[in-house]
Amino acid sequence: MKTRTLIVIFIATIFCWPNAISQKPIREKCNLTEADLPSTFTKVIEIFQYDCLGKETGRRQIHMIDKNTLHVKISFDLQDEIKQEDWRITIKPTFIPTFHWAPHLTPTDNHVIDQHVFRSPSLIMSDSVNSLILIPDLNIISGDKSIRWYMDMNALSNELILGMCNNHVSDHVLFERNAESIYPKGKLEIGFYLMYFNDKNISQNPFRKPLEFLWNYWGHSLYSHGNPVKANLKSYVDYTYHWAFRSWEKSVWQQFSINGKEVGAPVFIVNVTQSPNYPNEINEREFRSIWNQAWFSSLRSASGLYRYARRLNNRDLLEKANLTKELALSFPQKNGFFYGLIGTEMHEIEINGEKYNRSKGWDTYYWGNSNRNPYTWDPKKSPFHILDMSWTALLMLRWYDELEKDPRLLTYAENYAQALLKIQSEDGFFPGWLHLQTMQPLEYLNDSPETSLSVTFLLKLYELTGKDEYKNAALKGMDAVIREIIPTGRWEDFETYWSCSRYGSDNLVGKKVLRNNMYKQNNLSMFWTAEALLECYKITQEKDYLNIGQRTLDEMLMTQASWQPPYMYVNVLGGFGVLNADGEWNDSRESLFSELIIQYGKLLHKTEYIERGYAALKASFVMMYCPENPQTKSQWEKVYPFFSVEDYGFMMENYGHGGRTNPEGEGMGEFTIYDWGNGAAAEAYNRILDKFGEIK
Repeated sequence: MKTRTLIVIFIATIFCWPNAISQKPIREKCNLTEADLPSTFTKVIEIFQYDCLGKETGRRQIHMIDKNTLHVKISFDLQDEIKQEDWRITIKPTFIPTFHWAPHLTPTDNHVIDQHVFRSPSLIMSDSVNSLILIPDLNIISGDKSIRWYMDMNALSNELILGMCNNHVSDHVLFERNAESIYPKGKLEIGFYLMYFNDKNISQNPFRKPLEFLWNYWGHSLYSHGNPVKANLKSYVDYTYHWAFRSWEKSVWQQFSINGKEVGAPVFIVNVTQSPNYPNEINEREFRSIWNQAWFSSLRSASGLYRYARRLNNRDLLEKANLTKELALSFPQKNGFFYGLIGTEMHEIEINGEKYNRSKGWDTYYWGNSNRNPYTWDPKKSPFHILDMSWTALLMLRWYDELEKDPRLLTYAENYAQALLKIQSEDGFFPGWLHLQTMQPLEYLNDSPETSLSVTFLLKLYELTGKDEYKNAALKGMDAVIREIIPTGRWEDFETYWSCSRYGSDNLVGKKVLRNNMYKQNNLSMFWTAEALLECYKITQEKDYLNIGQRTLDEMLMTQASWQPPYMYVNVLGGFGVLNADGEWNDSRESLFSELIIQYGKLLHKTEYIERGYAALKASFVMMYCPENPQTKSQWEKVYPFFSVEDYGFMMENYGHGGRTNPEGEGMGEFTIYDWGNGAAAEAYNRILDKFGEIK
């Protein structure tokens, strides 16, 4: 197809000058007219305008890439530094969208989507037929670090916005523009791609086109050239297990007895003060504990260790894997339901006038549940969480099916399943949390996508037992999620509101941010739902489940990094963020997501998915301190200069969590969660290796 090029130089007949009364600049607008745009776009765009910079009107170039895609570049040659509150391009479509998507929330006009969260950066508006998509030109942003780019989406005024302004982090994590930004003297450019489709099939999955575009333009080439890692992944797995069971064993490995039975597992969390090279006293970050929860699953990690030990015929590691299985089977059941963690009592000790947090030892153990919930921060008082129990029970079934036919695993899981069936609501959902004593559902998330994980568990139990009651309950739950959650993107789960990002926990649960027409969202529930839909398709062979599953997978992939920003000082391609109100890159969930992405790729014969899946797996090792990650190693040593060979394998769960990074190590963190970090990544590697063969 011949490329159509339009180059328009706008000569202003107006001036841009400060308002002497308000002392704020009047930002005059440069408007694109029908003459500037191809006919495909004139019928769908009502307003297309951008600001002056001071008195400068700039130069705009418009290239038609194909019949559905424009490239727009606006450049300024500033003779002097300009101080101005903001600069933006505003696009308003002629149609009224019913669906909106942006990578981050902007609940007020003062909020922006800072470039820090440009993972697969896009703005999407669609109705039943029309789809309008804006994608920043990442080649330009790669070459210009002088001022921060941002996006914004105002559903109330029907506007897509791309702009430049300095901003600051507020809440955890939103971004708010500064009162004034400085636009430096010299050449300043910004650009974007604008895509328009009049196709109901594209509107049904508006994520596919931007994902395909981003991977074709940036992701595929980067992946082919070794981003996120070039090294053989086995070396990272070797570091993981040497770190956990040799060099850091004293702090990581926990072994003790429960009612005369020997059990063990790596501890929930360790920090840099527990390094054998740390020169001062140990200070434990959180209460010493072992979890079987939707994030931190000792049983999941142990299944990976089992695969590794079996492959290498390592009896010591195989024994450790089995000790963790024994621990999971030791969690007491109460009418079928069971706890999510075992913890120890803690106390403060004083050494040379300083106070340190320490465990009283496993003789003081107690059973509890995750304290990431709306009700209490005390794990002893935390309610039963259906999600956590369904995940652990599913892992028991997978261990039974794929590793060893230990009948206790099947019995334990089926006891739980019988209790689970009794609490399913008439509309199909499973509740969020249960009261510890009454076993009755509590207030929050009783109609949430957390139901999807219970669907996958029940379908696996149906596969192993052939009992229709499990399949029927699962499909009923899946239909509820399809009906109530997916169309509006209501991806609310425990992490959405009750982890570190608490924005909206007091007033947004079950409600949209009106300015964005979006819920606060978390990609874990997208993963559970895409996985459940795939399992529904496998059981029923009904194509609708697969189609909706692909749409859900694509929504999840919008939170995956499709490029390498110059302001990220470790490799990030393939890594995942978390929420549309948080700042992480390379979050450990990518190891959990990777196999599912590959499965969809193989089933749909889609190379992009397969590459994205393997990129996610590889990204899950990027944050590891070891020679194979020279950029990451350098960042760690800038923050913790005492790190050395004994620390190879230490790995933070994510990068840039606070919304900013810099070359001096900002964004690196200070702890390792084995079950949501190196141990989880090693598990994913071992599982994918067993199922799909050599990882290239």
